[in-house]
Amino acid sequence: MSTDDARDGTVVDAGSRVDWWHRDHPVFTRLAGFFTGLAFVAIVPALYAAILRSVVSDETAESLFPFVLVTLAVPLGLVISERTRRFGKYLLFGMVVCTLVVVGVATLVLWVLATREG
Repeated sequence: MSTDDARDGTVVDAGSRVDWWHRDHPVFTRLAGFFTGLAFVAIVPALYAAILRSVVSDETAESLFPFVLVTLAVPLGLVISERTRRFGKYLLFGMVVCTLVVVGVATLVLWVLATREG
């Protein structure tokens, strides 16, 4: 099915007009990876800790918490695969940026608290 475009008189396939949003936008993968990385750093350790605390005792949960680092295999696996490499790189980038911001803000807050106290 084709229709005439009123602006310039060219014939345009009606399916291509409806299908424009199915194409991959060049920024979509980058933004999705970056914000997934931010969410990954914020949500995964919190969920892991909550599940551990609800299943085992506090002492056992504290000793098992470092195993949350096993979840880093997910972004590394995405970077290794050629199909998901771009998404994996931006996922890692979002994770690093979120970690740097959290550590930087915590350092600044501790520094302000220490200088006001003494």
